[in-house]
Amino acid sequence: MSTPAAFGQGSLSRAAALIHTLVTVEALFLAAASPGLAGLLLVGTDPANLPLAAVCLLPLGPALSAALYALHHRDRDLTDLAPARAYRRGWRLNALPALKLWTPLLAWLTVIAFTLTHFSATGLPGWWAVLLAGIGALSLLWGAHALVLTSLFAFRGRDTARLAGYFLFRHGRATLGAASLLVLTAAGTALLTEALPALLAAPLLLSLLHSGRPVIAETQEDFTA
Repeated sequence: MSTPAAFGQGSLSRAAALIHTLVTVEALFLAAASPGLAGLLLVGTDPANLPLAAVCLLPLGPALSAALYALHHRDRDLTDLAPARAYRRGWRLNALPALKLWTPLLAWLTVIAFTLTHFSATGLPGWWAVLLAGIGALSLLWGAHALVLTSLFAFRGRDTARLAGYFLFRHGRATLGAASLLVLTAAGTALLTEALPALLAAPLLLSLLHSGRPVIAETQEDFTA
C-alpha cells in the first residue's frame, strides 16, 4: 500500500503554496513600486514626459529584483511558507546592485524611446528607426538576463553585465522565452490596460525564472565557487 503524503506536501497543498506565494509577492511588489507607479499616473502619456517617466520607473528595479529572489527561494511546503520574509531579504540584498544596472538601462531605453517618438524631427533615414527599435529590444532582453543574475547571485555589476551579454546568445531558448514574455506583456498592455504588467508581475517573473533555468544552472556550475 502506498503511504499517504504528509500534510502540506500533496499536489493540492503545493498549488495552494504557489498561489499564496504569488499573491504575497505581487502585493509586496506593488507596495515597493507604488511611489513610482503613482508618479507615472501624474506624468501622463505625453512623449515629452519620457525622462520624468524614467525617473518614476527607478523603484521598479529593486522591486522586481526582490520579487525574483523571493520566487526563486519560495517554499513548496504549505506548512513552511515565508514569502514576505524572502521578499524583504531580497530587497535588502539586491536593491543597490539592481539600481546600478537598472538606472543606466533605463536611461539608455529612454534615449531610444525619446528618439523614436520624435523621429521625424531627426532627419534620419527610416531604417535608423528600425535599427533603434532592434537595439532597444536587445537591450530589454539583456536587461532580463541581468535582472535574473543580479537577483540571484552576488557578482560585481560589471561581471553581471558581461554575463548577461554572454547569455544573450549563449542560451537562445532562454532569450527567446524572455522575448515571448515581453511580446505577451506588450500585447496585453496595448489591448487591455497599461496596468497589466504591474498587476501580473509575480506570474510573469515566475515565467522568466522558468525560462531562465539554463542560465541559472550554468552560472551556478561555471561562475560560482
